[in-house]
Amino acid sequence: MKTKILGLCIVALMFSCKEETKETAIVEREIQQYTIEQFMDNEAVRGGSFSADNSNLLVSSNRSGIYNVYTIPTKGGEMTAITTSDSTSINAESYFPNDNRMLLSADGNGDEIDHIFVRELDGTIKDITPEVGAKSSFYGWSEDDNYLYFGSNKRNPRYFDVYKMSIEDYASEMIYQNDSGLSFSGMSNDEKYFALTKSVNTNDSDLSLYNVKTKEMIKINENLSANSAQDFSKDNSMFYYTTDDGGEFSYLMSYDLTTKEKKKIIEKSWDIMGSGFTSQGTYKVVYVNEDGKNAIEVLDAATMTPIELPDFGDKSITSVSFNDDEKWMRMYVGGSNSPSDLYTYNLETKEQHKLTNVLNNDISAEDLVTAKVIRFKSFDGTIVPAIYYLPHQASEENKVPAMVWVHGGPGGQTRQGFSSLIQYMVNHGYAVLAVNNRGSSGYGKTFFKMDDLNHGEKDLQDCVEGKNWLATQSEIDGGKIGIIGGSYGGYMTMAALTYTPEEFDVGVNLFGVTNWMRTLKSIPPYWESFRESLYLELGDPYSADSTRLKRISPLFHTDKVTKPLIVLQGAQDPRVLQVESDEIVAGVRKNGVPVEYVLFEDEGHGFVKKENQIESYSRILKFLDKHLKKENAPVDGETISTEIEVEDTK
Repeated sequence: MKTKILGLCIVALMFSCKEETKETAIVEREIQQYTIEQFMDNEAVRGGSFSADNSNLLVSSNRSGIYNVYTIPTKGGEMTAITTSDSTSINAESYFPNDNRMLLSADGNGDEIDHIFVRELDGTIKDITPEVGAKSSFYGWSEDDNYLYFGSNKRNPRYFDVYKMSIEDYASEMIYQNDSGLSFSGMSNDEKYFALTKSVNTNDSDLSLYNVKTKEMIKINENLSANSAQDFSKDNSMFYYTTDDGGEFSYLMSYDLTTKEKKKIIEKSWDIMGSGFTSQGTYKVVYVNEDGKNAIEVLDAATMTPIELPDFGDKSITSVSFNDDEKWMRMYVGGSNSPSDLYTYNLETKEQHKLTNVLNNDISAEDLVTAKVIRFKSFDGTIVPAIYYLPHQASEENKVPAMVWVHGGPGGQTRQGFSSLIQYMVNHGYAVLAVNNRGSSGYGKTFFKMDDLNHGEKDLQDCVEGKNWLATQSEIDGGKIGIIGGSYGGYMTMAALTYTPEEFDVGVNLFGVTNWMRTLKSIPPYWESFRESLYLELGDPYSADSTRLKRISPLFHTDKVTKPLIVLQGAQDPRVLQVESDEIVAGVRKNGVPVEYVLFEDEGHGFVKKENQIESYSRILKFLDKHLKKENAPVDGETISTEIEVEDTK
């Protein structure tokens, strides 16, 4: 199966004519502060499927204010809009293999019920998975280019079956019926083997190969471990997968489909996140999560030696993909202080083309901050990694306030990529420490499992210790440190304000869980294969675990919140329901604490529309300026309004 592969700025040297000594003269440069409109005028581009004749790439871009689909010439030029949605994001999946039809996907305003669409040659767009309430995902193209594969839960809302669809008349047939909660993870080009995984817990999963002809199910892993299917060889003789069996980090293995021999292929000091062959099998791409940063190798598959890739200096190649004849490669290149641009590279001629300039021309890259990885010791001696952004204008004489940033999950990781919100806050004088607390992925399975069944406790203490680390930095005003996070990070924000009410001065909760019992009981049906694993990590709300879940749910302890709070929520969120934010706001308001509430009627789990991002990020900064920096704060005796403020931007 063909799949998609995954200021102090100027130093001058002064030479004396009398002495052979050097003096270093430091010239200060004023740091330009930018508006949120300027930051959000950066463009985000993703995807990049080559057309059959290699003349164009199919991409998604939010240049219109929401993600739409565009084509762009392979050697550079103007983008051409394919879709013009002003309400729902539309994603580019792939060009068809042999013509200029396009495969697209979209959900309903953030409800995560994705459908697959075809943009026909005459420009009409057709929903080829029209079943109401069913979620569909594109898996790849058949070896002969006559079919596409997709998963859908239309038969059973809890499980995804695998379908094969003709690209001529869009008629489909089920080729794998999922009745046991196994997740489809790949298929050999000859359709003889399916790779299937079964989640055991949030780290570990069983990996099996299903022989379509014999109906035999071959379990690949012998021990409890994290196992993930990666690819089959071009000749269908070998199966490749990653596992952390016997180690802390995932490494790449091969499995001979004939002899059943297993062999270790590649092992790194960090997790191998993914690996796959290019269309003809000439190259093998390997992705490594190297301390929160993508490290990519493109190997000659015959010799397993890296090929030479373009050098982008202090920027990194974050993603690659090849065309079918393997002559062209598209790359995304960026960094923590630079949004990723799209490039193409011809492996034969070595010609290279920059297709996008996504950083707003009004913004100087020198005014943005490069992330720095730091580590600090937590309360029990555990070493906790974090990603640190220090404003250029910060110094011992000009101390700045700071925010502890907590990622989503549980089990997520803040990585060294570009974030408009973080750069916006840093540009306006707030240091940001993104804590990868225990339970974060990317630092070994022991670290990953350290927060199981103690969420809101030891992981919260890691965030408190992150705050303590900030307070020791000479450039930080230790009396002005807040906490911010989205999803699980929003939960951690509320946990901090509830269970450690004197540690942080303000809290910013973006669509955070506040009632674990309700959240765990309202998991979408299509998460069924992962539900038991979540219960093992967080607790089963239908068991005695409910006592602990209530204890760690901030909603039931809002009387303890004493510090200013802003809550931001999408009304269409299927993961963290709006009622979670409604109730936490109502509960904290009873304390007479300053609370702001920003609700977007047309967003889901995360804000994707630019107008809503502008509104939400500007409201966050105004809140921080007022309650953390204390700029334009009310005078003593002035009443602080705690009215719920709702933004309906539909």
